[in-house]
Amino acid sequence: MFERSEPTVEPAAGLLLAAEEALTDLYGPTVPLPRELLLVPDGCYLVAWHAGRSIAGGGFTRHAERTAEIRRMFVVPGFRSRGVARRLLAALEDELRRAGYQRAILDTGAKQPHAEALYRDSGYVDIENFRGPASRASFWGAKDL
Repeated sequence: MFERSEPTVEPAAGLLLAAEEALTDLYGPTVPLPRELLLVPDGCYLVAWHAGRSIAGGGFTRHAERTAEIRRMFVVPGFRSRGVARRLLAALEDELRRAGYQRAILDTGAKQPHAEALYRDSGYVDIENFRGPASRASFWGAKDL
């Protein structure tokens, strides 16, 4: 089950921190995502629950008028490889549609081939780097909703 959550309070705050720590472990220091970008109406953060425990989270932020960027998807160890990320991505896309967005964009790095495979399998196609030359990503994708 997925629920909207305020990004500055638990469990969302802890999931966001864990996502950023995981990115730091992979790529080095990571700039924290400003939590206010994940607030409704322009953004959103979802928490996945299982048996009363938060097991995953992810959000989106406004990129352009009808385009939002999916950000900081994270599944806690122990619940990975169970389809949670796929369901979280689908739930985020549903929230994007409800918020009036028509296109989703995202990115991921070379050290996360499982994420790139999920995004491609979910219909995201290659687009140009929307982050600029400092980006550490290796895949930039978009999907019309």
